[in-house]
Amino acid sequence: MMALRFYKYLAYATGTMLLLLVIELIFRYGFNSVLVAGGTDTTGTAHGFGLVNITGGVMPVTGGVNLSTMVLIVHGWMYVIYLIADFRIWTLMRWPFGKLVLIALGGVIPFLSFFVEAKVHKEVLAEVAANPKAGKRY
Repeated sequence: MMALRFYKYLAYATGTMLLLLVIELIFRYGFNSVLVAGGTDTTGTAHGFGLVNITGGVMPVTGGVNLSTMVLIVHGWMYVIYLIADFRIWTLMRWPFGKLVLIALGGVIPFLSFFVEAKVHKEVLAEVAANPKAGKRY
């Protein structure tokens, strides 16, 4: 059941990061803005925390942390760990390959990880309940 718990936590964390990524992409490509913390702008004024307009692909704040890029990086690495959790559940349950692909898509299609996680969770619990002697496998 440890693998199921690991998968559940990663599914929710990856799904949440994916939603943040979608919001970030809307700001970046819809409004030409990125979220920046700290740094100084071109006039030498300290920049605290907020959206910065990136005209021509140039960010007018130097020395700050581009939180939009951080969301991209964190989601990417979290998705890799999510795939490991997916593979672990898939291997233990001995499901067909198509099921692994469906579970993996949960990390790249917004909101899907929440629905897939609920379905997988039910299926795993039902399988464990139906096969109590196979507990070591899980």
